[in-house]
Amino acid sequence: MTVLESEAAMALGAALLACLILGGILIFVGLRARGQAAAVQRDNQRLQTLLATSPATAMLVRGDGRIEMPAALVDSFGLAVAPATIAGLSADGAGLTPDDAALIGHDVDTAQRSGRAFHRVVHPVDSSRALMMCGQRIAGEARGAVVIWVFDVTDTRTEIDRLANEVARLGGAYDALTGLIEAAPLPMWYRGPDLRLQMVNAAYVDAVDAGHADEVVANGLELIDGSDRGSPLAGATAARERGSPIEQVLPATIGGARRMLRVIDVPLATGSVAGFAVDIEDLEQAKSGAKRFAEAQRGMLDRLSAGVAQFGADRTLVFSNQPFQRLFAIRPEWLAEGMEFDRVLERMREANRLPEVRDFPGWKRERRDWFVGAEGATEESWHLPGGTHLRVVAQSLPDGGLLLIFEDRTEQVQLASARDTLLRVRTATFDNLFEALGVFAADGRLQLWNNRFRAVWGVDEAFMVRHPRVDAFANEVAGRLATPNRAGLIPELVRAATVERQQRGGRVAFADGRHFEFAAVPLPDGNALFTMLDITDSRRAELALRERAEALEEADRLKTQFVANMSYELKTPLTSISGFAEMLHGGYAGELPEQAASYVGAILDSTERLALLVDDVLDLTQGGEGIERGDVDLAEVARQAASTVQPAIRRHQIDFAVELARSTGRVQGDARRLREVIEHLLRNALGSLPPGGRLLLHSDGTSSRARIIVSDDGPGLDSESAAKLFDRFAEPQLQPGGERALGTGLPLARQFVEAHGGTITLVSEPGQGTLVTVELPRR
Repeated sequence: MTVLESEAAMALGAALLACLILGGILIFVGLRARGQAAAVQRDNQRLQTLLATSPATAMLVRGDGRIEMPAALVDSFGLAVAPATIAGLSADGAGLTPDDAALIGHDVDTAQRSGRAFHRVVHPVDSSRALMMCGQRIAGEARGAVVIWVFDVTDTRTEIDRLANEVARLGGAYDALTGLIEAAPLPMWYRGPDLRLQMVNAAYVDAVDAGHADEVVANGLELIDGSDRGSPLAGATAARERGSPIEQVLPATIGGARRMLRVIDVPLATGSVAGFAVDIEDLEQAKSGAKRFAEAQRGMLDRLSAGVAQFGADRTLVFSNQPFQRLFAIRPEWLAEGMEFDRVLERMREANRLPEVRDFPGWKRERRDWFVGAEGATEESWHLPGGTHLRVVAQSLPDGGLLLIFEDRTEQVQLASARDTLLRVRTATFDNLFEALGVFAADGRLQLWNNRFRAVWGVDEAFMVRHPRVDAFANEVAGRLATPNRAGLIPELVRAATVERQQRGGRVAFADGRHFEFAAVPLPDGNALFTMLDITDSRRAELALRERAEALEEADRLKTQFVANMSYELKTPLTSISGFAEMLHGGYAGELPEQAASYVGAILDSTERLALLVDDVLDLTQGGEGIERGDVDLAEVARQAASTVQPAIRRHQIDFAVELARSTGRVQGDARRLREVIEHLLRNALGSLPPGGRLLLHSDGTSSRARIIVSDDGPGLDSESAAKLFDRFAEPQLQPGGERALGTGLPLARQFVEAHGGTITLVSEPGQGTLVTVELPRR
């Protein structure tokens, strides 16, 4: 083979090889295209199946306005042929209404321009069907096609309308319920699944002192304070766990006051919890008050003297007080058994504490009717063996129970019997009294009188039995009085006793010369007792005594005047005797012998004593008159009195001590009379002391009183003699020298002390001396 042939063969082989490779490539490409076509066909079949089974039917609106739709959709719109444009959806008398077609066209145009999807519900003409048209632009074109899915929502629309009506109804109910909850006077709230507050009403807001409900929810303001009795969320948690409402009684602070609330938490199906609170503070207070009242009532019933027993609606004894148990001999162990009504009666019968009856079962059956008795209490009287009288009161209770009260009236019956006896005795006594007695009622009528009363006034029995009024009685008896006008006192006294409840009396003279003392005495029952006592004899004796007293007073006045005149007359010679004796003692008539000087000293002592006696007698006759009041320094007065008796003290060689404390102070009185009081006390003590005796003058005081004490260590006196020292009419006292002296000093001292409002006391014992104490008030 030549080279050319070889090259040609090689070229042919290369061409064949290229053809084979190209064919293989073509075969591979064809097989792959065939596979892709099969896959596309399968996808088309699947899409066709989906479109066929889809609840929606698609239609395509191209960019130029032309539409493509399947025949089923043409039938859905009620058209005979498929329309070319959107406007063709509205044919004469078929398809959509022009308005719906226009709206769909506007929605498609908007979707093509802005790409915004739309949803529109349309109704074919003369059809009850509702079609939902949902359109969306196909991406990829500036003015792309729009795919519209058409859903038949006729059934769904009906359900939607029904649900819309239901929603509207429920919305109205919710609004009403919300308004009711908001207007509710009790706090209400709603908690979410996390148990946090989500809604509260106005009452809740007011209870926690918040400004708005949003503030309460935002801050989680709880109505219930956390305490030992419970926490705000404990009830809600328990209610949700149990699946049933939980009720608690918890305290809360509302309006600054502590209140008790009944809190109810109600679990909801959503896991939320609703709640509300009822203020039961007043109810708790009422319950507490009722409990305390019941306890107090039972305590009070235990203190009653009457027996009380209470039976419940089941006719079981629920309460009995101590008097009931004692009265019917009820044992404590019987009470623990809860005795029934019939059993209680049987126990009473066993204790012989029931009336004796022939038919006890019938009697007991009648007493059972007390439980269903008519309104009002039933009363009976039981006469028990042994003379006991009981008043039984049976009161049916509203709850079907029974209350029994047993009052022991034995003492009242005995007292009534005794009263009847006393009335008979009183009547007999009343009629036989020497006093004239009449009883006038509160209305002024004469009710009772004795025979003496009628005889005194001399009125007929026929007049008395008419029970005349007090005015008529006074007119009837006025002519029997010495002064008829005095009869008006009878009505006045009766009215004072019956109306004013005051006792008044007086005297009245009868025309026949009799005298009566009368009085009107108020009685406890409102009546008046008019009493009359014949005082004719005592009246006569009184007149005689009065005349004698007047004569004695005149004689005493003359005696006093005579004594006063004699006292003044005696002072003149005494003054002369005293003056001449002093001149003799002073040596004016020459030096006297020792014995003559002693005689002159005796004369001076006697004249001094006689002058004092004359002054004392004069003062006694004046009876303490002429007391002058002034501010008196009592210590100074005491010094003056002590200096006055100092000469006599020295003559008798008496140990005289004077103690005047600074507390003596000042008093209101007559300085001269107080000095005379101290002088009389000192001279009285000096008269009983032998030479060398001891005499003490002491004074002190307090803020209210001043005190003067004169004591001596003389022979003292027995109690009988000491009692007569202040009696100015007593016999003269025996002096230590054996002389009898008039005791005018101490009576006069007491007279002056009492005139100053003070007191004087004397204490003396034989051989122990005498102590006289004077107390004077500061004012």
